[in-house]
Amino acid sequence: MAIFVETAAPAPSESGAYALLVALDAPLRVRAGGRDATLAPARYVYCGSAKGPGGLAARLARHMRREKRAHWHVDQLTRAGRVLGAWVFPGRSECEVNDALAGFPTPVEGYGSSDCKRCRSHLRLLPNGAPAPFIQSRFRKA
Repeated sequence: MAIFVETAAPAPSESGAYALLVALDAPLRVRAGGRDATLAPARYVYCGSAKGPGGLAARLARHMRREKRAHWHVDQLTRAGRVLGAWVFPGRSECEVNDALAGFPTPVEGYGSSDCKRCRSHLRLLPNGAPAPFIQSRFRKA
């Protein structure tokens, strides 16, 4: 079962996967997988993993900071948008979490998944107005 955290502090320091919830209030031009695209104002979920020192807590702390050097595709989104929190999945893979959201659109092919042979994208567009319990229910199998 997923745990939702609004800050990195309660996230575990072990490795695992996360689904980062980010709101964009204005259109954002992004580049991923050799493609340029514009993300519309909406809520997005980015599925990622944390395997390094500090695990999920460290990775989420980085994503939740606005000021940072761009390193990953998701940095474009987190620097421009508002990180609302994240669902954390200790010991799981980002592809498993992404699979739980298979019914949601992938707005940019290759976004966050340029090194993944399984997933078209690790970024999902959330349905307009989808309440947190609806989203949470998608992660029951992840």
